[in-house]
Amino acid sequence: MSQHNLYAIIRQQQEQLVAMKAQLQVLAKRRVRGTGAAVARPQVFDGTPAEVSGFVTACRLYIRMKMREIIVEEQIQWILSYV
Repeated sequence: MSQHNLYAIIRQQQEQLVAMKAQLQVLAKRRVRGTGAAVARPQVFDGTPAEVSGFVTACRLYIRMKMREIIVEEQIQWILSYV
């Protein structure tokens, strides 16, 4: 492989890095503005014994979805800080 080819490969990779960084910044701005899908909160528990199971399930799903949302946000910020 000639030195000219290596420079071309490096230049191409640098251009790809710039494009990916720009895409990540757009995604991060969308997340900050809140344009992503919002996680709906579970309905208020009315105290009915028959509703306990459904309420607990809804709360578990809500917590899982919020945790994923936070993890994705942290991953985007981490990537942006190292690119």
